[in-house]
Amino acid sequence: MAPLFSWGNYPRHPQTPHLVHWPEDVPRVMANISELGYHNALAFGCGRSYGDSCLAESDHVLAMKGMDRVVAAAWETGVILAQSGITLAELIRIALPRGWFLPVTPGTKFVTLGGAVANDVHGKNHHVMGTFGRHVKRLVMYRSDEGVVECSPSRRADLFAATIGGLGLTGIILVVELQLRRISSSEIEHRNIRFGGLDEFFEISQAYDASHEYTVAWIDCLASGKQAGRGHYIVGNHAKEGPLGLSPPGQLIMPIALPFSLVNGFSLRVFNTLYYHRQRKKEVACRVGYDPFFYPLDRLLRWNRMYGRRGFQQFQCVVPQRHGREVIRAIMQEIARSGTGSFLAVLKQCGELASPGLLSFPLHGVTLALDFPQRDQLNDRLFAKLDALVHEAGGRLYPAKDAHMSAIHFKNAYPEWNRVEALRDPQLMSRFWKRVTQ
Repeated sequence: MAPLFSWGNYPRHPQTPHLVHWPEDVPRVMANISELGYHNALAFGCGRSYGDSCLAESDHVLAMKGMDRVVAAAWETGVILAQSGITLAELIRIALPRGWFLPVTPGTKFVTLGGAVANDVHGKNHHVMGTFGRHVKRLVMYRSDEGVVECSPSRRADLFAATIGGLGLTGIILVVELQLRRISSSEIEHRNIRFGGLDEFFEISQAYDASHEYTVAWIDCLASGKQAGRGHYIVGNHAKEGPLGLSPPGQLIMPIALPFSLVNGFSLRVFNTLYYHRQRKKEVACRVGYDPFFYPLDRLLRWNRMYGRRGFQQFQCVVPQRHGREVIRAIMQEIARSGTGSFLAVLKQCGELASPGLLSFPLHGVTLALDFPQRDQLNDRLFAKLDALVHEAGGRLYPAKDAHMSAIHFKNAYPEWNRVEALRDPQLMSRFWKRVTQ
């Protein structure tokens, strides 16, 4: 296999893959890596983590996508037992025609089930369903010091809490038992509301969040003055009746990584202006398929190549509710001054449901996510300002998207990190964990 990289292509540390197809392959592969003289490894799924949390310190990883089988399924209750290398896309293909869907989904379906657990992913319905880990019933793992072990909220609860959102450090996840959610249609009752600034975003959020399961906003990251924070508020509910059909693939592909980034100040301003004005009415309602609603970026395969060979970094933070409005406004002002950012700047309110994992990212507040082409000095200066705003407000950054967080910020934002360290498999180490803890 060719070397593997994180989705952001930064930092650029090629990972040597060691193929895993069956659970019994895992101890053998880990022993082979040790015999090569490398003292640690890491599981690697689809590589959709943006920074270095999916990169082994040794640069040798267990390629888990071959572990892609459904072990058992109870379709009357929606409980499915599947190997960790199966993708969310494959789970949808199997479950949706039977009237079941993922309880929580991130913005891409091209992640593995194990990766969804390891990063305790969240989605547009966090205020209703919480994080992915809340719907995991049981895990089967391999630990180098114990062999195969099982954990759940009632069995080895400490290991379960450390593994949910534990960044793949507590053992190689082999099998996941997941509770799916019942749906009556694959279509979404969708509503798009254009708003003129951050204050209006919070007003709309207060009015619509309680009556809609899925809510998120796109904002113009370069707008300033009276237009600062303008965007589109997108809400949706599963349709109560309709077809249970799979969305057609219909995908394009970015064929190569260009020597330069297509994302720059000029292209951003043109795109953001056109996107903001794409609908003439303030509010538009319609039915859409699940694919364009949940996974708009999946229609362009390898879209990360738009940022060029130097890659990009995503900045995603969550700020406690009491400070959300003023801190997000200050962050947006700094980004607008920098003249850089991304086509898709995403703003969302996170709910009060507690995450089960010790290192789970969401907290009750406001989360903002956007991408930045990799420009070392510009990014360093901007991130230092943004990090300070988040840190002072008691917020935190998302490890699954991070490539720059300081050890001080990480340890303050995730005070349970030492409990995860105590349960870390001695043969597993990521470049992220080395950077922020050791």
